[in-house]
Amino acid sequence: MSGSERLYSKLLNRLKDIGSAAVALSGGVDSCFLAYAASRVEGGNFAAYYVQSAFQPEFELTDALRAAKEAELPFKTISVDILACADVVRNPTDRCYHCKKHIFSAICKAAAADGYKTILDGTNASDAEDDRPGMRALREAGVLSPLRECGLTKADIRRLAREAGLFTWNKPAYACLATRIPPGELITKNKLHSVEAAENFLFSLGFSDFRVRSVNGTAKLQLKAGQFDELFKQRELVFNELRKYFDAVTLDLEPR
Repeated sequence: MSGSERLYSKLLNRLKDIGSAAVALSGGVDSCFLAYAASRVEGGNFAAYYVQSAFQPEFELTDALRAAKEAELPFKTISVDILACADVVRNPTDRCYHCKKHIFSAICKAAAADGYKTILDGTNASDAEDDRPGMRALREAGVLSPLRECGLTKADIRRLAREAGLFTWNKPAYACLATRIPPGELITKNKLHSVEAAENFLFSLGFSDFRVRSVNGTAKLQLKAGQFDELFKQRELVFNELRKYFDAVTLDLEPR
């Protein structure tokens, strides 16, 4: 048995001990694998909850729905007006804390109404706590992170997800749209829409694992080194499309 398999066995035992819980499903690699693992627990009572807000692109909901369906877990979508939260909109350096607090409060409320007292999230052992201010909100809400507890790293999760045949196993990490706007700059619905539209366009051209940063009306593209040549080939097409949403378009010469 490999190290990853031993950790997976440990995870299943932990989930069996928990027995019943709501799984916060974001549509990413980690939470989708957690949902899959929860579905493998004999006699377990787990359900998936997805929070839909202005910060989540549409494809995350699509992936979350598919993951829950393939895991055969009950699925519920919770709509949250995150832009109504002033502490989030003003975009301080600890914005993630305020956002997570708002989101998990909604999940806890919905899950409790359905009879679930425990909430699980997909934080893994590779996530450094000092880089994730939102973890403070998770602790305050009493959210459990079984992947992290059992020592499963991102590499472990991708390996196990691939072996399990999960479609998300090689999905690039995708932080929420709010991360595209620098701290201190007000978050607006229009800025989020512009970022999502620009990134969807680049996705349609075959680009992956990139970011479109919104900085005072300017789009700042951050690509992997191997994608620079392709961008230059399609420079005019990309520029003309992104200028529909931004005053200017720039390229960060430091690869992601």
